[in-house]
Amino acid sequence: MRLLATAEMMQGFDRTAIERYRIPGLVLMENAGRCCADELVDATGDPAGKHVVVVCGKGNNGGDGFVIARHLHNRRARVDVLLLASPGSLAGDAATNFRMLRQLRRSAKGTLRIVRLSRKSPLRAYEDADIVVDAIFGTGFSGVPKGMAHDVIEWINGRAGTIVAVDIPSGIAASSGEASGAAVRAHLTVTMGTAKIGHYIGEGRVCSGKVHVVDIGIPREAMTPPRQPTCLIEENDVSGLLPRRPFNAHKYSVGKVLVIAGSRNYTGAPVLAALAAMKTGAGAVVLCVPESIHGLLVRKLTDVILLPCPETSAGTLGSGARLEIEKKLPWADVVVLGPGLSRHEETDRLVRDLVPTISCPLVLDADGLNAISGVTAILKRRKTPAILTPHTGELARLVGGESAAHDRLRVESVRSSAHALGSIVVLKGAPTVTAEKGTVIVNSTGNPGMATIGSGDVLSGTIAGLVGQHLDSFSAAYAGVFLHGKAGDLAAEEFGERSMLATDILSHIPHALKLLAS
Repeated sequence: MRLLATAEMMQGFDRTAIERYRIPGLVLMENAGRCCADELVDATGDPAGKHVVVVCGKGNNGGDGFVIARHLHNRRARVDVLLLASPGSLAGDAATNFRMLRQLRRSAKGTLRIVRLSRKSPLRAYEDADIVVDAIFGTGFSGVPKGMAHDVIEWINGRAGTIVAVDIPSGIAASSGEASGAAVRAHLTVTMGTAKIGHYIGEGRVCSGKVHVVDIGIPREAMTPPRQPTCLIEENDVSGLLPRRPFNAHKYSVGKVLVIAGSRNYTGAPVLAALAAMKTGAGAVVLCVPESIHGLLVRKLTDVILLPCPETSAGTLGSGARLEIEKKLPWADVVVLGPGLSRHEETDRLVRDLVPTISCPLVLDADGLNAISGVTAILKRRKTPAILTPHTGELARLVGGESAAHDRLRVESVRSSAHALGSIVVLKGAPTVTAEKGTVIVNSTGNPGMATIGSGDVLSGTIAGLVGQHLDSFSAAYAGVFLHGKAGDLAAEEFGERSMLATDILSHIPHALKLLAS
C-alpha cells in the first residue's frame, strides 16, 4: 500500500534527510524540480518551442518552480517565471535557485523571462501559455489564498493549456484535502517522496488531477510510517488478498453468509446484499426476512435460501424473529444485519439484542446502525470487532457531531470513530475510508455514478462475501470497498455515470473479480 503523508509528516521526512543523513536541501530541491520537469515532458511531449508559464511563491515550492523553469529552458521551451513575492523576501535554497535563474536569464536571449507580479493586468500577456506550472504554495499551506495569490489561482484555472501543480495544487491543504478558498485545478500533480492525504480527499481529489509521485533522494529510512498510518489501497494490494478456491472446495467451505434484512417497504435491499455476497464468492447465503415479503422474494431469488421470520404489524422483523435467527447463527461464518430493516421499536430492540450476542464477524449497515445509535457501548461487548458501514449522517448519529464535518475531515473522523466504537468503520463517500485501531485505508476506486440507492447494500454483501471466504475482517472491509468501486467503474464504462443502478454494480462484480485475479 502507498503511504499517504500529512504536511507535518512530509516536513519531518525532509528534516530527517537534511539533518540526520546530511543531504543538502539544495540537492533535494534540484531533484524535485528536475523530476517535475521530466514528468511534465512525459505528460505533454517535447517542450521545445512551447510557451511555459511558471508561477512561483516565495517558499520552497517557488524554489522548485525556479528549478523547473531552468530545466525547461534547457529543453528549449519559452519560459516566463511569474514571481508573486519580492526577490528580497526569498530565503535559503529558494533564494539560491532564484539567483541561478536570474544569472541564466542574462544570456537567454529573451527565451527566459522573470516578472515580479504585483497586479493582475500583466497576466493578459500570458494568455497563450501552452503549459502553466503552479509553484505558489507547497504542502505547508493552510488558510485562504488572498490578494494576488487568489487572483492568479483564478487566472490559472481559466487557462486552456495544461496545468501542472508542484507537490499539491495551491489552495489545497495537504493534510485534509480542504480548500477554504480558491484552489488550482490541475491536470497533473507531481509530488515528492510520497503522496499526501490531500491528493485523495475532499476538493484535493478533484483539483489534483493525475498524481505522480517522484523520488527526490529522501532515504527510505527517513520515511518511517507513523504508528497510525493512512494508506492508499491499489489494485495490486487487493489482487494479493483475494481468496483462491482449493480444488476440493464445497459450498459450505467457501463462505456461509447469514443476511438479516428487509421489510415490507424495502424489498430490494435484502436482495442486493444477498446476491452481492454470492457474486463475491460466498458458497451459501441464507436470507432472513419478514414473512410477509417471503413470497415476493421467492420469485426474485433462485440462488439464495430464504428464511421467513415473524414480523411486526408494520411488516418489519419482530421480536419473535430472534428465535429463528439464533437457530441459524451457529451455521454462519459471517452475518449482515441491517439493509432495508426500517425503523420500528420492536425491530430496533431485536437488533440491539443480536449485536452483542452474534459471535461470528458482523457487518452492520443502514437501519442496523440507526438502531444502535445511543447504545453503541454494546459494540464493545462483542468478541470480535463489528464492521460498520455508515455514511456521514449515520456516523453522526453514532458518535455525534455534524455530518458535514465528518465528510470534510473524513480521515480524522473515521480514525477517531473506529477507536470510540471499538469497531472497524467503513465511512462511505468520496472516497470511502476504512479504519481499524488507528490505521486508515483510503480507497482509490469508484465514481459519482455509484451515488445511487442500493449501492450500500451491494457493498455490505460484498464485504460479507469476502469475510465468509476467511479474510480477516479489516482486510475484507477495505478489499470489499475496492472491489465494489472497481465494479462501479466497470459499470460506468458501459453505461455512463448518470444512468447507473445498484444492480449494474452488482452485475459487474464477477468482471471486477476476474480482472483482479488475472
